Amino acid sequence: MDEVSSPLIEFCGVKKAFGPKVIFEDATLAVYPGETLTILGGSGTGKSVLIKMLIGLLRSDAGSIRAFGQEVTGLDDRGLLGIRTRIAMLFQSGALFDSLSVEQNIKYPLREHKWGTEAEMTDRVTEVLEMVGMPGSHKLKPAQLSGGMRKRVGLARSIAIKPEVILYDEPTTGLDPINVRRINGLILSLQAKLGVTSIVVTHDMDSCFTVSDRIAMLYDKRIAFTGTADETQTCEIPYVREFIRGGRGTLDEDVS
Repeated sequence: MDEVSSPLIEFCGVKKAFGPKVIFEDATLAVYPGETLTILGGSGTGKSVLIKMLIGLLRSDAGSIRAFGQEVTGLDDRGLLGIRTRIAMLFQSGALFDSLSVEQNIKYPLREHKWGTEAEMTDRVTEVLEMVGMPGSHKLKPAQLSGGMRKRVGLARSIAIKPEVILYDEPTTGLDPINVRRINGLILSLQAKLGVTSIVVTHDMDSCFTVSDRIAMLYDKRIAFTGTADETQTCEIPYVREFIRGGRGTLDEDVS
């Protein structure tokens, strides 16, 4: 990551509320090419809301969100489709279709984006399953997979279309320590092998400091702190220090 370069993604003065509940009053953040940036924050700070606004799953109320030099806010479905071919999201649950096999799940976005012939799609499925350490699992159904395996298939589906940016929404939630380490290793290896830019939302502090180039802290309805992993661990700002030491705040239940 080279911060002298222009940001790949920018949030500027973003506002978002759900009825009377204000999530963001002035969220401003830059994400640079090739970095892994992790978003931290207590319950109710809207960590997942931020990344969902980036790909149009939620709409901001005001402010600017730019990706690849293009304004995202206000894009119609066709415009958002173009953004979603370049930005993939790994949802917290994996979000697999239970009625489809692993192969069919991974081919789903390939077909949506008219990605090659059937043979090329099959080759791509094999390729990405090998990348996430699940070769030969093409015909399995989601019900036959463990939680960690579902996350890895979800990740394989996310990278199948060769995105430039990967969004990880709580990628290690509910996993045992072995699978947490496996997912963290995949985040690092995909960044290295594919040159992707990654944004990670997590509560897992060990994961945060393992995978992050920089960390952004949500507090008081805005991005209140950004810094490297080392800067975050040594930060003397009270709310950052408290969060890093294990406090997750006393805010309302997360809206994301």
